[in-house]
Amino acid sequence: MARHDLAQGDLAEHVAIAVAALKDGYVIVAPLEHSYALIADAFFHDAVRALHVLRGDALGVAAQVAIASRDSIDGIVRSISDDVRTLMENFWPGLLSLNLKPQAGLNWDLGDGNTLDQVSVRIPKSEFILEVLKKSGPLAVASAALAGKAAISDSADISFLESEVAAIFTAGALPAGRASTVIDLTGFRTRIVRQGAISLSEITALVPDISYE
Repeated sequence: MARHDLAQGDLAEHVAIAVAALKDGYVIVAPLEHSYALIADAFFHDAVRALHVLRGDALGVAAQVAIASRDSIDGIVRSISDDVRTLMENFWPGLLSLNLKPQAGLNWDLGDGNTLDQVSVRIPKSEFILEVLKKSGPLAVASAALAGKAAISDSADISFLESEVAAIFTAGALPAGRASTVIDLTGFRTRIVRQGAISLSEITALVPDISYE
């Protein structure tokens, strides 16, 4: 395992190292907006399984999927409603996760054995990960913290993963901030299942009939 400081060296070189590791079926650690994440190729079953083992996830827990652009979503979800398009156009890239129904027949297992019939998708607002995504395709993403523990925002706190992953990309201590807002669009009604960085008022201004639990 090697550590790569994103503040040093060439971004393209860091991206190439990350993409090579992911395509070879390894797990990496990298910074998102406010915390570090475990990242694997979403279609590499063993890598996604390793990601869950590293976190100590219970059976049936699904990783989130990160994509590079709004155009990428067409290949992984069944349909895109007007609400979905409005939310994507206004809040992606950014801290908005959309739970949608996946395309049938996708050759992936995000950890739930494809039993949940939903996938949580977002475009991160991180230059490094966005550049990786452009070359790698959809990525499975989960917090680098152990299941049930607080997110890790400082690269000094991820040393316990050094012998477990192919590479760790660091950006020091990340700025504090809230987790992503999560919206479920798999049922008859659009509903907020977690309020986070994007407020209820920002969302209802665009999708007035959204429900909140």
